[in-house]
Amino acid sequence: MFYRLMKMIVGPVLRLFFRPWVEGQEHIPERGPAILASNHLSFSDSFFLPTVVPRRITFLAKSDYFTGRGVKGRLTAAFFKGVGQLPVDRSGGRASEAALNAGLKVLREEQLFGIYPEGTRSPDGRLYRGKTGIARLALESRAPVIPVAMIDTEKIQPPGKVVPKIMRVGIKVGEPLDFSRYEGMEDDRFILRAITDEIMYALMELSGQEYVDTYAADAKKQLDEARKQAAAAKAAEKGADAAAHEDAEPAAGRGDADGSDRPAA
Repeated sequence: MFYRLMKMIVGPVLRLFFRPWVEGQEHIPERGPAILASNHLSFSDSFFLPTVVPRRITFLAKSDYFTGRGVKGRLTAAFFKGVGQLPVDRSGGRASEAALNAGLKVLREEQLFGIYPEGTRSPDGRLYRGKTGIARLALESRAPVIPVAMIDTEKIQPPGKVVPKIMRVGIKVGEPLDFSRYEGMEDDRFILRAITDEIMYALMELSGQEYVDTYAADAKKQLDEARKQAAAAKAAEKGADAAAHEDAEPAAGRGDADGSDRPAA
């Protein structure tokens, strides 16, 4: 109910201001289960895709959105629950297994399930290595995987920006990928990696993004560390300049006091 209400309210607003264009929408089945595997450039990705797809899409959302405190936290949690998003703990292990089971439940109910194989938003607009959970989900559910490329969404709402820039965005939907040839091999990590890489290659072809063979989460950590080091170096440089300035002032003062810098009479 709330999902339909949000589509009726948010959908027209997004179409009016951002005029999203769509290619390949015919690849999304009118009925039956399917996994929509999308690149992830912006927080707004989970809003634009449901806007252009008539059927309900259930996404996994990071658990932080459901556990916030205060008025803002409660409103955020209520919103994500209302639109049918499922909380996922991205710490791995049993948390990943719980996320997989949640996705399987959605697909067994003949619904569309949306997932970001990169696991988190791209920190710089490039496409990063996919996590193999999507491959296991595809094999266990036997649902087709449909690659979806979000175009330019990172330009309207980069990480940390609240108010989006008004501009047009796009969505490209690729042909369904069938992995039935690997049925019964969901415990083979090499098969899972091969399937995931095939999905990421399809996303790279659709989106035109540069591919980076490392995880986005690791890239974010490296960028954060680089920023911290740059900030520390800048602070140290400022401290050294300030110390040099302080040392120079007393020296000049002593010269005037003893008359050593005065011209001879």
